[in-house]
Amino acid sequence: MGIIDTHSHIYLEQFDDDREEMMQRASEAGVKMVLMPNIDAESIQPILDVEKKYPEICKSMMGLHPTSVDDNYKELLDKMYSLFAEHKFCAVGEIGIDLYWDKTFLKQQTEAFKIQLNWAKELNLPVVIHARDAFDEIFEVMDHFDLEGMSGVFHSFTGSVEQGKKVLSYPNFYLGINGVVTFKNSGLDKVVEELGPDKIVLETDAPFLTPTPYRGKRNEPSYLSLVIEKLSAVFDIPKHKIVKLTTQNATKLFNL
Repeated sequence: MGIIDTHSHIYLEQFDDDREEMMQRASEAGVKMVLMPNIDAESIQPILDVEKKYPEICKSMMGLHPTSVDDNYKELLDKMYSLFAEHKFCAVGEIGIDLYWDKTFLKQQTEAFKIQLNWAKELNLPVVIHARDAFDEIFEVMDHFDLEGMSGVFHSFTGSVEQGKKVLSYPNFYLGINGVVTFKNSGLDKVVEELGPDKIVLETDAPFLTPTPYRGKRNEPSYLSLVIEKLSAVFDIPKHKIVKLTTQNATKLFNL
């Protein structure tokens, strides 16, 4: 059973010089599919171009990343929403709230998040949620939203055990685990151990969050083998079972 990278920005310029070779390494490492979240207006064409070149492997999402939300967000959202009529996307993402860099546009981020949750509901698509330093704000929105029939993943989950349990209290929601779990002082391995392996999907967030021992270098889908290795040790489960479980989860979540 092949590995699915559920969150990877391999359409970015960091891969322009060796994308073909990178895809070959991914294939050799057992990666069979790469899901690509959108960021902003500028990333739309690159993401569609990469999907067109690798249609069997790469699947695109559409959404507005919270750090790209500003006063013009409604205009951007209108443009993105129109694309769902023209193209088959596997999810609405990545969306959410990010208070790590800047709190200036919290109100706009929150409103953009709600609008895109409504898209997912209307279009019957999963959501890919970015929640950096903003779990409470995101839970506040979700607790007052009709999530019946909805599904999604909290991408790059780095929360506490309590926050993880809250995520998993929403039916059909998963935790996206990447290279952070390999970082020596992240503590994520202990959190994940307590939450269990049943609702996890794998991701790289490439080119970011490269797992140990390649930290500081560009991340890429082939490095998922290191995340699998770590999760195998954390749960004391053979690597092939981690792959099987996470691939089944991703296949179900994204209707692959």
